[in-house]
Amino acid sequence: MRPRRSRRWSCVLSAALFLIGPGRASAQASTGTEGAVFLLLPVGARATSLGEAVVASRNPSEAIWWNPAAVGTATHRQVAVHHSNSFVGTGDAVSLIVPSDVLGVLGVEFNILDYGEQQNRDGAGNLLGTLLPRSFVVGATYGTLIGASAGVGLTFKLIQMRADCTGSCQLPSFSATTYAVDLGTQYDFGKHAPVTVGASIRNIGLPFQINDEAQSDPLPHRVQVGAEYRWTPPPSVADSVEVRASLDVLGGLDFGSPRPRIGGELAWRRRAFARAGYIASQPGSENGGPSIGFGYVSGRFAIDLGRVLTGFSADANMAPTSLSLRLSF
Repeated sequence: MRPRRSRRWSCVLSAALFLIGPGRASAQASTGTEGAVFLLLPVGARATSLGEAVVASRNPSEAIWWNPAAVGTATHRQVAVHHSNSFVGTGDAVSLIVPSDVLGVLGVEFNILDYGEQQNRDGAGNLLGTLLPRSFVVGATYGTLIGASAGVGLTFKLIQMRADCTGSCQLPSFSATTYAVDLGTQYDFGKHAPVTVGASIRNIGLPFQINDEAQSDPLPHRVQVGAEYRWTPPPSVADSVEVRASLDVLGGLDFGSPRPRIGGELAWRRRAFARAGYIASQPGSENGGPSIGFGYVSGRFAIDLGRVLTGFSADANMAPTSLSLRLSF
């Protein structure tokens, strides 16, 4: 009998091909035909809930994915696990931050996006083959403070997209690998103003090549600049309430078609957090529109939840949802 594939098989393969490239990077501001668009999917529940307006944030174990300069602000070792679900697939990322009085702060990170194991069966339901498409990012980060206010950081990362097949999958297995760097800086005005500014350049590296050089596509280079403002509440509640607001702009290297994003965070006794954000993005984009989230800290342990409320995952009743766990030690 003629082999058949399930509807989900076709949907997931379409999503995977979209993320492999070539294609238009609708996950964030696009500058044209790009490869490895999975690099634009957000990592971290706090960043997700704040509309990705986090380039000036100093939350090292999560900011490592957005601005390596934030790693230099770490004063304790941290390990964080970030889990996400959407129509595209399931993402799991781990980051470890280790500060040193001599060497600055070092970080390592690993991220895997699993598009889902897909089984190819014939008309009688017999298993013919299994396809497992996945993408990986493995990185090493160095961050340090310059004085008490400024910070710089660098990340080197290996990027791979692969589809492994056992049996007959009707699609060829492949593996594509490239390398890239992220650069970042931050500055805290401290006593002069309750403001931190930041900037990062991400995914600067070799083109993403699947078959041959003629079919290679540039990585989705992104420049993100922004600021975080810390509002000082009235003295009667200053010990209990903290409010932060952030505004970022993201675009390509030429900063064409920049897309703003805003975020706000309300903290109660530095233990409970309510967050919201908004990304101004192209229609039909995965991460554009509003987002919300919550967080809680107990001693050295923290948990964050974030959810994007619109996009094609939300339209498919699988709104992008993120969970982050962090431990300081």
